[in-house]
Amino acid sequence: MHFAFTDEQGMIAETAKTFFAENATSERTRTAMADTGVDKLLWQTFAAELGLAGVAIPEVLGGVGLGMVELAILAEEAGRHTAALPLLASLALAAPAILAGGSDEQKAHLLPRLASGELIASFAAVNSDGTPGAMFSDGTLTGAALHVPHGASADLFVVATNNGVAIIERGAPGLGITPLTSMDQTRPYARLDFGGVAAEALANPREAANAAFTTGWLAIAADALGGAQACLDHTVAYAQERVQFGRSIGSFQAVKHRLADMMIAIEQARSAVYWAACAIDEESDEAPFAVHAAKAFACDTYTHCAGEMIQLHGGIGFTWEHDAHLYFKRARSNASLLGTPDWHREQVAGLAGLDEAA
Repeated sequence: MHFAFTDEQGMIAETAKTFFAENATSERTRTAMADTGVDKLLWQTFAAELGLAGVAIPEVLGGVGLGMVELAILAEEAGRHTAALPLLASLALAAPAILAGGSDEQKAHLLPRLASGELIASFAAVNSDGTPGAMFSDGTLTGAALHVPHGASADLFVVATNNGVAIIERGAPGLGITPLTSMDQTRPYARLDFGGVAAEALANPREAANAAFTTGWLAIAADALGGAQACLDHTVAYAQERVQFGRSIGSFQAVKHRLADMMIAIEQARSAVYWAACAIDEESDEAPFAVHAAKAFACDTYTHCAGEMIQLHGGIGFTWEHDAHLYFKRARSNASLLGTPDWHREQVAGLAGLDEAA
């Protein structure tokens, strides 16, 4: 099958590419890292002026009414520049949960404000590994949630527990928000403590959680694809400039082979990401398989390319002043968030029936 963007998708891709290249600079990302982790001016321009935060929200609810391919395009370009935006938390996790599982009143009240950038939302998932978890009962949240992306900046939280999905607003009595020190400062995390917080239940919790995870996995995969491509682009440019033994290091066969391996992996990841996006949009039976495969493959590719970027940049690649570490840390964050590549491969194996065959 030959996949190509439609004319409209091509225009969105070009707009996003230009916007992030001109505005999501390393200097602005580093400034945001030293503050809340959100470039607020960039987010307002992205959401309010360009209207891109509502790309996957229906027009009747203040959005643009497009789909997962368009969302993947935006996430890829944001990842290419390690943009300090709550795109994953607000656009790819919280908004789909509300859209899929909220009541008509909840959707009408919240989604237009998320699409316009007036609100920043985040998504907190129950922990299944023995760490603190949240419980929702009789309209009250108790317990805690860890590793909530952009939790310290969010105005609204969608909290998924084993017995329901609830919405709480920042400032709710009993809600404690503690910023966490994390490796990836471009996407900081927070801990939420629920001291008997009154919360509003979503009408369809199962649909809400499924939509949030599916869209979140796709967005992380697309972010990883963009980051991996940036690692290759930066490394190729450096290999053409860096001279050793009287010629550029990019002319050495060993370096060429490593760059070629990066390119091949990236193209495979690109196919996986946009296959998953198309499968979700078309409500294909392949969608669960595709999105797990995309998350695993794209995150592994990003980790590999970020490591190669540091190695091929030599000593400068290890310094704080160079952006290589921003990509390496984002790659590690993507790989661990919402399931490791190994976990996603286990899901692929199960969907393919390999566990039964074994």
